[in-house]
Amino acid sequence: MADPTGKFFWYELMTSDPQAALAFYGDVLGWTSQPFGGERTDDPYHVLSGSAGAMGGVMAIPAEAKQCGMSPWWGGYVGSADVDADAARLSAAGGKVMRAPEDIPGVGRFAVMSDPGGAVFMLLRGNSPDGMEPAPPMAPGHVGWHELYSGDFDRDLAFYTGQLGWTRGEAMDMGEMGSYQLVSQTGGTDFQSMTGGIMPRPKEVPAPVWLFYFVVGDIDEAVAKVQAGGGQVLNGPMEVPGGGWIIQAADPQGAMFALVGGRGQA
Repeated sequence: MADPTGKFFWYELMTSDPQAALAFYGDVLGWTSQPFGGERTDDPYHVLSGSAGAMGGVMAIPAEAKQCGMSPWWGGYVGSADVDADAARLSAAGGKVMRAPEDIPGVGRFAVMSDPGGAVFMLLRGNSPDGMEPAPPMAPGHVGWHELYSGDFDRDLAFYTGQLGWTRGEAMDMGEMGSYQLVSQTGGTDFQSMTGGIMPRPKEVPAPVWLFYFVVGDIDEAVAKVQAGGGQVLNGPMEVPGGGWIIQAADPQGAMFALVGGRGQA
């Protein structure tokens, strides 16, 4: 089992309509789902599985979060060996504790954090000593790329590389949009080791946020399914280095997500 410490390894959708979201993503990405622990309650946590196993979950927006104005949103969990110590360390490095560390019964201990620029992520130490087997690169239905629309590019880049041990790859000049800095959560520096990118937040994006790219077989077929299911394509399809094609989109409830895949090779 790979060590998830310092890496995104679990992805969670908080939404206004879990059943509609499960149907939408099941069609677009082929995900299967089941209530956590097999318990069918009125408001269950649904565990999502892609082609290589479990990768995330879907839940209703909690009442207290809804009262604070939370809208549907994809969040990511970063592995932590000691959530309390990491929350304090990341806070001292310019991040912020948005929700203090606490236990999730039967799951582990977590905290909600933000980076210096304001993008939110979670820390999680699971109860299981075995951890999770990571999905192969570009496994269908799993996350193939992590992209930060940064609220403070220089500080955020220093935060993730300095505090989580990520490494830098090539920086690509995007003109007026600034620099797109490739990063690796696995410690490599070559292009094949890159797992994401950090860029200044575009003016079209309302707030700093992590965007997760889910892998599909054929981008055009996925676009058709997004649109047929009531989602909206916000940008793309667009070709990216390495020969892949991407879109950014919003699901029917308004949560932003992205897809990456081939073209004409379903």
